Amino acid sequence: MTILLKISPPLTPSNNHDWLASMTTGGFSSKQLLEEEKILKLPSLTNSDAIEIGEIATTLGNQRKLPIALQVRIGDWIVFHASLQGSKPENDWWINRKVAVVKLKQHSTMYERVSAEELGVDWHKENKVQDETHAIHGGALPLITDEGFKGILVISGLPQVEDHLFAVEVLTEFLARKGEEL
Repeated sequence: MTILLKISPPLTPSNNHDWLASMTTGGFSSKQLLEEEKILKLPSLTNSDAIEIGEIATTLGNQRKLPIALQVRIGDWIVFHASLQGSKPENDWWINRKVAVVKLKQHSTMYERVSAEELGVDWHKENKVQDETHAIHGGALPLITDEGFKGILVISGLPQVEDHLFAVEVLTEFLARKGEEL
């Protein structure tokens, strides 16, 4: 199975009035993002798995010189955290706000943003939360096993679409190392 990451053809000013929105949401659809979550289901989520996911993200981030902070959680427990060269203290604020969204809804932050835009609703008002505590900006993915929602992978420091795509790449690499076929 292949992970579908973008709508084809790419949105441009000449072929779609939603082009500007697609620049911040990557042209994703909520349906696509839900399918992505199913595809990225983990065989397990142990402490060792969480650390391996964090190490994959750290290695890839360092190789690319990405100014990111990242975190891997099992439940409320921060099992892995790294702040790579160029990241800033405010990345931790973004991480906490993204985590709050995934804990509340058990879906990726990008899904929550795209879904709210598709429905034309104010996500924060609908969920009775504030933007100061909940960020619907891409980069936080739920870690789901057969047992359900178990944890969160969060990336912060890049534009939100890039944060999301990097997190997807990290989980895809983790699953490939576990012998999972996507």
